[in-house]
Amino acid sequence: MPEPVFALIDCNSFYASCERVFRPDLQHTPIVVLSNNDGCVIARSADAKPFVKMGALFHEIRGELDRHGIVTFSSNYALYGDMSERVMSIIEARLPAVEVYSIDEAFADLSGITEPLEHLSRALQNEIRQKTGIPVGIGIAETKTLAKLANHAAKRWQKQTGGVVDLRDPIRRDKLLNIVPVGEVWGIGAHMQTHLNALGIKTAWDLARHDARELRKRFNVVIEKTARELRGTACLALEETEPAKLAICCSRSFGKRLKTIEPIQEAVTAYATRAAEKLRQQGSLCRQIRISLRTGMFNPAEAKYANGLICQLPYPTDDTRLIISAAREGISRLYRNGFSYAKAQVLLLDLCQRDEYTKDLFTPEQTMRTEHLMKTLDAINGRWGRGTLKPARITKHTEWSMRRELLSPAYTTRWQDLFKVKAQ
Repeated sequence: MPEPVFALIDCNSFYASCERVFRPDLQHTPIVVLSNNDGCVIARSADAKPFVKMGALFHEIRGELDRHGIVTFSSNYALYGDMSERVMSIIEARLPAVEVYSIDEAFADLSGITEPLEHLSRALQNEIRQKTGIPVGIGIAETKTLAKLANHAAKRWQKQTGGVVDLRDPIRRDKLLNIVPVGEVWGIGAHMQTHLNALGIKTAWDLARHDARELRKRFNVVIEKTARELRGTACLALEETEPAKLAICCSRSFGKRLKTIEPIQEAVTAYATRAAEKLRQQGSLCRQIRISLRTGMFNPAEAKYANGLICQLPYPTDDTRLIISAAREGISRLYRNGFSYAKAQVLLLDLCQRDEYTKDLFTPEQTMRTEHLMKTLDAINGRWGRGTLKPARITKHTEWSMRRELLSPAYTTRWQDLFKVKAQ
């Protein structure tokens, strides 16, 4: 049996790179991308990082961004999601076993591949860049944790490595472990780093050499596995199938403060619709919904209110109509006059697969007619774009919608936003 070999393919500054694909004039201009409602910085191009901290509030740094010539974009999730699918489809077509870890990262199992892995990785890197315009870094190692660390090195020393690092050479691996702070290791957060530093564990090398059993006894099995993985012992397998979520949440801050119940009801209808779509995507049914509503919590001049409740559904379902009805009823019970509301949440709970619950002869259940209706709804929206068919309660002009004043076009998912080239 061949020795395990993993690769991590990670898109460089993914959100900023997506914006640059269709704005070649910004190839050498620093870029930042903002969170929902243009609140704070959630992504930065490499050349913007020296000037902008992650999480910085946009209204506080707007002038500073202008002074440094940094271009700002509202988050364009339609564009980012489509570009991610294009990148992942290329990876999955070239490599036999792939785990899509996040919107911009994928692990791959390279065990048993005879082709020189660095050559394979550079060919993949070039193909992704040629077909999508997205630059990627690739790390190769015997374990997923080391592959993540190799990828970190590939991106940090881009010029020296060309964006590909193979860490299977023990000398090269140990050299990197000695210079990487333990806080840069995958899965080690700031809180855990403090505890490890107190034990004298300052670098990845220190963690790899520490007694694994003691780490498990003092912390948990996750830290023990991390230490073993840094030594080259594979403890984490590739997860080619994403496990079904145990809860599904759709939560948004409103584009502006809402004082009347009608726009809040409309917003919750939209959130429930999206949550039901996610539910059907993983083939689950839900039996409970938690609805919550709150005002802004940080302005001392605003009256504060926050509340939530559980709505029990009559039977396990993925019916958008039933979920919307329960969500709207919940908001009606939560709403109080006299407050300026900032955010609502729809949380689907008590999820199960269709074959994981026992039907009751005396309890109603979802009908086949509903099953066919939901499949048709999803098929139409999948073919023509999300929102092609939607509840009539959601109007075209919504005062609760996210504020995205710096939104770029949805170049790849909307006909009217197709990239235009003018002839000279």
